[in-house]
Amino acid sequence: MRSRGDEPEASRGEQVQAAEREAARQRLLAQAEAERVPVEETTRAVPDRRWRRGR
Repeated sequence: MRSRGDEPEASRGEQVQAAEREAARQRLLAQAEAERVPVEETTRAVPDRRWRRGR
């Protein structure tokens, strides 16, 4: 029987999947940062009143 200390480490496949998930996470974060618009570059929002036309 195995005791808790004898459990094998994550299999090679699980390690590869974890590395791929982390790489994908880093790519998404980098893309989001690249597409982010700094607040200083935004303008005040103008309300869209088209929805009131029918009233």
